Amino acid sequence: MAANDEPAVRTRELRVERGGNLVLPRLDLEIPRGGVTGLLGPSGCGKSTLMRAIVGVQRLAGGEVEVLGLPAGSPALRSRVGYVTQAPSVYGDLSVRENLAFFGRVLGAGPGAVDEAMAAVSLEAYADRRAMQLSGGQFARVSLAVALLNEPELLVLDEPTVGLDPVLRGELWDMFHRLGAAGTTLLVSSHVMDEAMRCDELLLMREGRVIAQEPPGALLERTGAKDVEGAFMALVEEPSEVA
Repeated sequence: MAANDEPAVRTRELRVERGGNLVLPRLDLEIPRGGVTGLLGPSGCGKSTLMRAIVGVQRLAGGEVEVLGLPAGSPALRSRVGYVTQAPSVYGDLSVRENLAFFGRVLGAGPGAVDEAMAAVSLEAYADRRAMQLSGGQFARVSLAVALLNEPELLVLDEPTVGLDPVLRGELWDMFHRLGAAGTTLLVSSHVMDEAMRCDELLLMREGRVIAQEPPGALLERTGAKDVEGAFMALVEEPSEVA
């Protein structure tokens, strides 16, 4: 199989325990390269833990995670994988440009990376404004710009639209699709089911397990539901084949 045909992420029998609780029990999945894959499910279902495992910052109890053909957390992946957490990852008292210049030095980003990252998230007009003076949506874009400094092949975004109004959420999703169309693979988590229809493919999680993986249109057709929330509930209510 050609390298470009390999999935961006592959897990095999992935097990993660946190605080003595089994969060991910023997999870097997593959995430295709390119486009936007949505990781959806209720709070506490294991989305953030899975993302931490993918970017290599989560201790595993068993199994393995492969990212872009390498073990998750490999030094060679540092410039190939971008990660945006739910918590702010920039300094409020620095300007947009100063934040990006600082993180660019830390990451060893190339010449012009700061200007390119600002352009990618439409923040050129706010380059000299302190991050604390930005709106919620603009602040979120600064964190995203930091993740884009090294032009990552895989961009992992943990609840990037939480707390934003529908207009700002829409603007960010438009941006995600532009990045996906340019060749970046995006994995975007959310517990807001109405964001699911914006994804090219969906991973629906419940209690640490993937209960569906398919394009949103196919999911609605298979379940006969009117929306993804209805499809999720239909899948939850299906009788389990496991004793």
